[in-house]
Amino acid sequence: MARVLGVDIPDNKRGEIALTYIYGIGRSSANKILEAVQMDKDRRVSTWTDDELKAIRTAIRGVYKIEGDLKSEIRLNIKRLVEIRCYRGHRHQMGLPVRGQRTKTNARTRKGKPKTIANKKKATK
Repeated sequence: MARVLGVDIPDNKRGEIALTYIYGIGRSSANKILEAVQMDKDRRVSTWTDDELKAIRTAIRGVYKIEGDLKSEIRLNIKRLVEIRCYRGHRHQMGLPVRGQRTKTNARTRKGKPKTIANKKKATK
């Protein structure tokens, strides 16, 4: 396995797909990186040389925020929203969808497993 900036990327994948294993790099970013380094996006990672890997590392390091830096920035942004008590921060705090999605149905990813609420018990005579 090739190692790029602390992340193992699989050898048997195409370059375009393999770079997406790095948190913060998607398909379009991967294509831009490979274009900047002038590499074919269809080449397998196993065929990359050490010089090419080095060029990819420098291309990513200079432009993109990835892995730990990106995660900490996202965490700080959410913390700021919660601290200023805005609507989005409140939704984050309550674990509900933040971007206006409906919650009567769906939204199970954010809300978690359904919690069944029992019916009112009938009085016995």
